[in-house]
Amino acid sequence: MILDHIFVVTLIFATLTTSLVTGIVFTFALLVMPGTGKLSDREFLKAFQEMDGIIQRSHPIFITVWMGSNSALLAAVILAFGRLEALPLGLLLGSTVVYYLGVQFPTVIGNIPLNNRIQKLELDTMDPESLASARSQFERPWNRLNILRTSVALVVSGLLISVLTFSN
Repeated sequence: MILDHIFVVTLIFATLTTSLVTGIVFTFALLVMPGTGKLSDREFLKAFQEMDGIIQRSHPIFITVWMGSNSALLAAVILAFGRLEALPLGLLLGSTVVYYLGVQFPTVIGNIPLNNRIQKLELDTMDPESLASARSQFERPWNRLNILRTSVALVVSGLLISVLTFSN
C-alpha cells in the first residue's frame, strides 16, 4: 500500500520535472534563442556565456529539475511494475526511453559540448571574423538540437500526463 503511494508521488514528480524541462527547452526555442539571435556576434556569444554560466555553476533549482526528471522517471518505471496495466506501463516505459534518447542524449552529446566550446572563448580578444565564425559553428547546430529536444519533450510530457490519468 505504501509503495502504491510512493509510486504515485514519484510519477507526479517525474511528470512535473519532465514538464519543467520541456518548458525550459521550449522557452529557449521560442524566445531566448530568437531574441539573442538579433544581437551582434559578440553580444550573442556573451549572452549565451552568461546564461549557460548560471547552469554550469550548478544552479540548485535547475539541477533539481533537470536531474530530478531523469531519476524520477527511472524510479517511476521501477515502481510501476505490478501497479500499472499494460497500456500505461508501456506508455511510461516508452516515454522514458524516448526522453533519454531524444532529450538527454542530444543534450549530453551535442548541446553541452557546444556550450563548453562557447564558455572557453575569450570574447574581448577576438576579432569580428573570429566572433562570426564561433557564432556560426554554435548557433545553428545548437538550435537544431534544441528543436529536437523540445519536440520530444513535448510529446513525453503529454504521454506522462496520460499515464497519470491511468494510474488513478
